[in-house]
Amino acid sequence: MPTSDEVDRIVDAWTRERPDLDFTPLQVLSRVGRLARHLDRARRTAFAASDLESWEFDVLSALRRAGAPYQLSPKSLLQQTLVSSGTMTNRIDRLVQRTLVERRTDPNDGRGILVVMTPLGTERVDAAIAQLVTAEAELLDALSPLDQERLAILLRKLSLDFD
Repeated sequence: MPTSDEVDRIVDAWTRERPDLDFTPLQVLSRVGRLARHLDRARRTAFAASDLESWEFDVLSALRRAGAPYQLSPKSLLQQTLVSSGTMTNRIDRLVQRTLVERRTDPNDGRGILVVMTPLGTERVDAAIAQLVTAEAELLDALSPLDQERLAILLRKLSLDFD
């Protein structure tokens, strides 16, 4: 197994050219960025195999995680997917057209609506998450379970300030 990677080569070159700067952050965050690109590719592949776009998976997975009967208000979907209300309305419209979700009147509030996942939506998101978990496990194959746990703890610590 190689002992250096492209980030090592980049940092070495910068250190040679700019010895006055501390390139320690690049050692971590350049690797995170490069891994994010690999993860993005793996996710796009997993979603495409289930005939979903990434944004469709985001909405459907929020509904699936809500548990049966797999329904949420548009406001709840906004909070979970971090998009604007206009974007969410557009996404719901497109998912309705694809028969992956339905709009229903909220029985507790006649003025409100609920977004309800259809059986086809459930089938697609279940297939996508199964493929995604497999693809992500492959990305982590080089790490032992203990190393994966340690990395998760460190990344959680780092991300707490951003969430």
